[in-house]
Amino acid sequence: MKRLIFGILAHVDAGKTTLAEAMLYRAGALRKLGRVDHGDAFLDTEQLEKDRGITIFAKQALLQLPELAISLLDTPGHADFSAEMERTLASLDYALLVISASDGVQSHTETLWRLLRQYRVPTFLFVNKMDLPGTDREMLLQELRSRLSPGVTDFTAVRAVLAENAATCSEALMEHYLESGDISPDMLRTAIARREVFPCWFGSALYLDGVDRLLDGFASYTRVPQRYEGFAARVIKVSGDQQGARLTWLAVIGGVLKVRDSIGGVSRSGEEWSEKASQLRIYSGAKFTQVEQVYPGSVCAVLGLSKTYPGQGLGAAPDAQEPVLEPVLSYQALPEDGLDVHTLLGKLRILEEEDPQLRVVWDGHQGCIQVQLMGPIQLEVLQSQLLSRFGMTVRFDRGSVLYKETIASIVEGVGHYEPLRHYAEVHLLLEPGERGSGLRFDSLCREDDLDRNWQRLILGQLQEKTHVGVLTGAPITDIRIRLVSGKAHLKHTEGGDFRQAAWRALRQGLMLAKSVLLEPWYDVTVRLPAENLGRLISDIQRKSGSFDAPESDGETAVLRFRAPAASMTDYGIELAAYTHGRGSMSCTPGGYAPCIDAEEQIAKAAYNPESDLENSPDSIFCAHGAGFPVKWDRVYSHMHLPLQQNREKVPAADSLAHLRSKAAAYCGTLEQDRELLKIFEKTYGPVSRDRRNLFSAPAVGSTAGRSVSGSGVEYLLVDGYNIIHAWEDLRELARESLDSARSKLIHTLCNYQGIRQCVLILVFDAYRVPGSQGSVEKVHNIHVVYTKEAETADMYIEKVSHMLAPRSTVRVATSDGLEQLIVLGKGASRVSAEAFRQEVQQVEAAIRDYLQSMG
Repeated sequence: MKRLIFGILAHVDAGKTTLAEAMLYRAGALRKLGRVDHGDAFLDTEQLEKDRGITIFAKQALLQLPELAISLLDTPGHADFSAEMERTLASLDYALLVISASDGVQSHTETLWRLLRQYRVPTFLFVNKMDLPGTDREMLLQELRSRLSPGVTDFTAVRAVLAENAATCSEALMEHYLESGDISPDMLRTAIARREVFPCWFGSALYLDGVDRLLDGFASYTRVPQRYEGFAARVIKVSGDQQGARLTWLAVIGGVLKVRDSIGGVSRSGEEWSEKASQLRIYSGAKFTQVEQVYPGSVCAVLGLSKTYPGQGLGAAPDAQEPVLEPVLSYQALPEDGLDVHTLLGKLRILEEEDPQLRVVWDGHQGCIQVQLMGPIQLEVLQSQLLSRFGMTVRFDRGSVLYKETIASIVEGVGHYEPLRHYAEVHLLLEPGERGSGLRFDSLCREDDLDRNWQRLILGQLQEKTHVGVLTGAPITDIRIRLVSGKAHLKHTEGGDFRQAAWRALRQGLMLAKSVLLEPWYDVTVRLPAENLGRLISDIQRKSGSFDAPESDGETAVLRFRAPAASMTDYGIELAAYTHGRGSMSCTPGGYAPCIDAEEQIAKAAYNPESDLENSPDSIFCAHGAGFPVKWDRVYSHMHLPLQQNREKVPAADSLAHLRSKAAAYCGTLEQDRELLKIFEKTYGPVSRDRRNLFSAPAVGSTAGRSVSGSGVEYLLVDGYNIIHAWEDLRELARESLDSARSKLIHTLCNYQGIRQCVLILVFDAYRVPGSQGSVEKVHNIHVVYTKEAETADMYIEKVSHMLAPRSTVRVATSDGLEQLIVLGKGASRVSAEAFRQEVQQVEAAIRDYLQSMG
């Protein structure tokens, strides 16, 4: 006996539940046919579903054929409940995709097809409603082949035609067909399982037309996939029965599950657990049968498990991948008078456990609850659930779209956590990922540098938290996060220390990177009278959308387009108004893209990343037996490990990395330093080749650079170590710590530049560091240069003076007499260390006076 798990999927109103009803009836599981429009469909068990005539919750039914037992999962078709549908895909052996003959391939149909391809589910198709006038089988088949896959094959054709059509789907089939003139059923089963051939039937579920041929196809063209040897199962969903008992719905995909078996796993919080299956239920519609054991290829509901969650793998099965479809709208809960907000939060948490795509967010600062949903229909269902299950009447605001953030540059973030008797340092390489890839975590760190157990712990801790960006505080996405180095203390390091260091490293990297605000887009299909098509196209262009060529039969037009979700919130009402109720629209989440009005949304959010204490980018270091905080933009000058980008070019001890101070964003380098330019472009992307814009750099969180150079701009080149040894206070500080002296000089010059508004370039010798390739960094409002091997600060200053003096004012601050003479010959003016000290003191006095005047 073959046992298979089948999922049935469709765009809303394609007749999916009606087809499921027809299959159950023809297989003998039902004595009479119910109808969705009559409210008595076998699989619409919830009152909400009966009232609305749509499937909201995935349901199970048993379909028994002579040689095949099918656990049929009827999934929601409305886009608002697509997350419920997606959770079943990782557990399916086969899928049945239902297409409406009158609607053809909709945008949501294409979304379903992409998901089926991503989850590698072999798929059958049934084109329903062929009884309606105007349907054309050949045109529909051609549309399926062009918009879904060339492998879609008409299995209602006679044997010879079927074999000929299937042969075009793969080289192996074609070769066999040319040799033998036929294709065996076993070869077809293999091709279907490999997703090379997609069998398609035509008919009308309402009138039972084509249903028997479809069932015969299930029996003839399926095979049992390879199963796990031991027990393996995946959680499809979690729900409660009418008595409030917690049900864990399992797809058993290996071994045999028996009553009282112990099942173990790891909770979302990382806690290991083991519990007994106290009861096993096999549901069909609203009814169930208790069984003693469940075989592979079956779906059951288990009682006794309290720590499971949807998508979790049990036994030998791994967890399912994170859902592709995510909520795009956020609504604030507005409880009625007398309803305690914390009580409401507790009830919403219960519903969230059953539906993880209902994301409940508690805003402690404002004392309010935000719920993240797919759309307004899901919101109405949520309100109904709160009322029917908990007796709570809750209103919600109009809602807003959910933004996300990503990065457009590669950075290395550093986090250090060292309060007294604790120690951890983590370096993370952040790289932009492909759109829609989410967050990916891996390690490039050598085990010689950091033990494998620590590395696993860090990667696990990074995935515990929803990390937010620095523009609006929205969740980050589409970033590859790689552990490149870390350091532990033999005595003082604990697991929680690495959590703190890793989170701070990620946050510091986001502060350094060029950030991009993303907004959700919809794939939309609109059907409307042809005379209204011009209005629709005009609206799409106004909403910054893009559209395909319209389809029209003279009276009715169909237009498919993409548009920002924010612009489509109330468009259904507007469409109904100007088409006088004759227009219809379906929206499907179409992923995220750069926000069109990013600056406006960033300003509206008014988010200050440095004041977000729950997501601190700063680090904690230790000195003289006490921990002290170090701002994120100064971590580079305090870190204990070298930066790991271009690691083979970075010396290990007392290296260039120890000389690098904080860097808000990296800027361009001298055009003549081709080696350094090559390194920077490899790491951070192309930089300006314009000599008049050598030192422009983007501000933190900004999407565009600010040019600070050009004709008439004053450049000030400062010989860093010369000034340190010339100024008494810095000289004394350098005797104790050269790093501290450098940091103080940098801080002083940042204040100086803020008043003088010159382009200030601070140059430090790094010529004695073996293998040093040099670096140019933007630190707040000045540029800090560390020279490459065999290049002194004098040589660097001479070169820059020669390049800039012909078209700009260049001053050089140094007490090196020879250097002063050389720069005069290059066209630059000189200022001694003592004279420069006086200038700086005057600026500091001006700052103090200003602060005093501000009170």
